[in-house]
Amino acid sequence: MARVTYGPVCRDRIRVIKSGFGWVDHRLVRNRYVDRCSVHALALYLFLVTVSDADGVSFWGDGAICERLPLTHGELLVCRQELIDADLLAYEKPVSQVLQLTGGEK
Repeated sequence: MARVTYGPVCRDRIRVIKSGFGWVDHRLVRNRYVDRCSVHALALYLFLVTVSDADGVSFWGDGAICERLPLTHGELLVCRQELIDADLLAYEKPVSQVLQLTGGEK
């Protein structure tokens, strides 16, 4: 029987991380961080990972975040607190910091 090998579906669109710092650590799923947060909180997390600098720091304000995500200001506050409670985010107005994930090697 022939051995099946898998590869990229779209070889002309293979992801390359260039000058940005946004990536998602696989421990987010493996260590079950995703189980601790709502879908909206995870959308906020992905947004902050994408816009943060090399230290995980973002200066995006609440109004600007709400313009980009389908969240009211009240929903944003709830989502932010979910991420803080899940140990994914630190926040001290006006700075959000996406935290290094704990548990296991990266």
